[in-house]
Amino acid sequence: MFDALINAIRTPDIRRRLLFVAGMLVIYRALGHVPVPGIDRDALDQFLGGQPFLQLINLFSGGGLADLSIVALAMTPYINASIIMQLMSGVVPRLQQLSREGEYGRNKINQYTRYLTVPLAFLQSYGTLAILSQAGVITDFDLARFETLIQMFTLAAGAVLVMWLGELITERGIGNGISFIIFAGIVAGMPAGLGQFLASPDIAQAVLFTIMAIAGVAVIVYIQEGQRRIPIQYASRVRGRRMYQGGATFLPLRVNQAGVIPIIFAISILAFPFQIASYFAASGGLVGDAA
Repeated sequence: MFDALINAIRTPDIRRRLLFVAGMLVIYRALGHVPVPGIDRDALDQFLGGQPFLQLINLFSGGGLADLSIVALAMTPYINASIIMQLMSGVVPRLQQLSREGEYGRNKINQYTRYLTVPLAFLQSYGTLAILSQAGVITDFDLARFETLIQMFTLAAGAVLVMWLGELITERGIGNGISFIIFAGIVAGMPAGLGQFLASPDIAQAVLFTIMAIAGVAVIVYIQEGQRRIPIQYASRVRGRRMYQGGATFLPLRVNQAGVIPIIFAISILAFPFQIASYFAASGGLVGDAA
C-alpha cells in the first residue's frame, strides 16, 4: 500500500494536484484568522461557551465561528443552496429536464447553485449577526448603519470565497473540495484539543479515546467501501464482419451512495430552528417564550 502511495506521489500530475490542494487549504486556514470588524471577543467567547450546538457548528467551520472570521459561514450557504437545488430538481420541470441532459445539465444546475449561494450567504450573515446582537456580541446592530452592512458583506463575501476555493480543489485538485474544506476545519481544532490533554494528561482516557477512534475509523471505512455487486452479462454482438463474444461484469452498488451529504444535510436542518429560536428569544411575549 505504501509503495503504491509513494509511486502515486512520484507521478508529476498527482504531485501537482496534491500541492494545489495543500495550497488552497493553507489559504483557507489563513482567512480563518481574519476577523470581522466590530466584534466583542470576550462576549463572543462567553456566548459560544454556553451553546453546545454552536460549538459543533464551530468545529465544522474550523474555529471560524469562535473567531467570527470572514469565513465563519464556511461552506454552509453553498451546501444549503445545493440541497435546495436537489430538492427543486424533483418538482420543477425545467430543472428536471436539465438533470437529464448529462454534463450540460449538471453544469447549468451547478451554475444556478452558485447564483443561489449569494443571496443565501447574505441571508445567513444577517441571521448570524442578529443572533450575536441579541447576545451582546455586536452593539448597535442596524441595517441602516454602514458598519452593519460592512459586516454582512464581509461574511457573505467570505462564504462565496470559500465556495470558490472548494470548486477549485474539485476541479484542479484531488477529490471533493467540500469534503476537503470540512476536513480542514475539523483537523484545525485538533492541536487545541491535544494541548488541553497534555496540560492534564489522563492515560486511561487517552487509551480509551484511541481505541474508540481506531474502531470508529475501521467501521466507517468498512461501510464506505462495502458494496453489493450485481452481475451483468453481455450478449454476443456483431460489428461489421466480426463477432464479439459476450462478457460478464458487475454493477457495484455501495452501501453509502450519498457519502457525507446526509450528515451535512442533517446539520443544516438542525441549525435552522436554532437560528430562528435564538433570533426571537429576546423579543419577549408569547413568541419569545416559545423560542
